[in-house]
Amino acid sequence: MKLYRPTLILGDTLTLAVVTLAGFATHGPTSLDLLPRMMTSFLPLLAGWFLLAPLLGLFSAQITINPRQLWRPVYAMLLAAPLVGVLRAVMLNGIVLPLFVLILGASAALGMLLWRALFLFIQHRLSLVQ
Repeated sequence: MKLYRPTLILGDTLTLAVVTLAGFATHGPTSLDLLPRMMTSFLPLLAGWFLLAPLLGLFSAQITINPRQLWRPVYAMLLAAPLVGVLRAVMLNGIVLPLFVLILGASAALGMLLWRALFLFIQHRLSLVQ
């Protein structure tokens, strides 16, 4: 149980990295040259997630091991997506594209749902073993 919160933080970060990488991969080949551009999506995504997730209790054991609470990561990401869009626009000196915010929010919410469901499954299996 000591590694509970660090595991969630690491898993959330890796999930958002995969979502970012997948987003860039859908627009063409990826290479290390795109890394700075990817950071303009990844860093705001991390900021938005880690600002809202704790407020919604997404690092609390009572919530994260309750299957009825799996809606919370989806909700948190959908709430974070507009903030992510604004932060990204600021980094790029651009505008907030509503379609980008919608697609990013939906894909990141799906990614978080899958990761948090996997975490829940693993926690449940570990509790059966003990």
